[in-house]
Amino acid sequence: MVSLQYLLISSLLSLIIGTVLGLTQFRIKRLFAYSTISHLGFMLLALTINSVESIQSFIFYLIQYSLSNLNAFILLVAIGYSLYAYNDKNINHNYLIDKNNSPIQLISQLKGYFHINSFLALSLTITLFSFAGIPPLMGFFAKQMVFSAALQEGFIFLTLIGVLTSVISAVYYLFIVKTMFFDGHSYTYFSSLKDLRIPALILKNNKVVNKIYFDSKFALSSSLSITISILTLIILLFMLMPNE
Repeated sequence: MVSLQYLLISSLLSLIIGTVLGLTQFRIKRLFAYSTISHLGFMLLALTINSVESIQSFIFYLIQYSLSNLNAFILLVAIGYSLYAYNDKNINHNYLIDKNNSPIQLISQLKGYFHINSFLALSLTITLFSFAGIPPLMGFFAKQMVFSAALQEGFIFLTLIGVLTSVISAVYYLFIVKTMFFDGHSYTYFSSLKDLRIPALILKNNKVVNKIYFDSKFALSSSLSITISILTLIILLFMLMPNE
């Protein structure tokens, strides 16, 4: 009984702390860290209820959040890679960014990114909407299962806190989306790369058969593209999966 009380308090604190402190972040990794604390609150709530439905909701929440989180970080890596060919004219970024760390560190670095690569921007948007629990994405069904299990066992107060923190946390997810779609970016393509063409030789029996050229524009590797596409489609089309 005491352990359940600790779980209950931990769930409540995780929901509140993760949501409130997440609103103050301008570094994207810290934002995701506090977001994880908030989502941990939902999983602890499911464990606290300790019913068959709540355990099922806990397992599903853990799986869907792991997939969404994996997709988000892969997307950030891909976005950072895509910006290597661009010069950032925002002087403030030079003082705030650690050059030895990952290329995407600030939310402001995503300004106007939709106009640079719409595919990655849309994929990240779908993932963020799932984090926020917006229907009909996978994250919505996970939160719905937790709330349903909580209401059945009489955890009305925690359910209200969960709904409230979920709505508030949607603010910082939507802020990232707004930054990508509606803000102007400060990136310019390196002039030296505009007309650069990379030669490649086609060999047969150690003899040159043909010579082709590739342009220098950013392109995702096939494995990375497939991974992002599959994870994004799972998040987006989960509602179409048949129910037994």
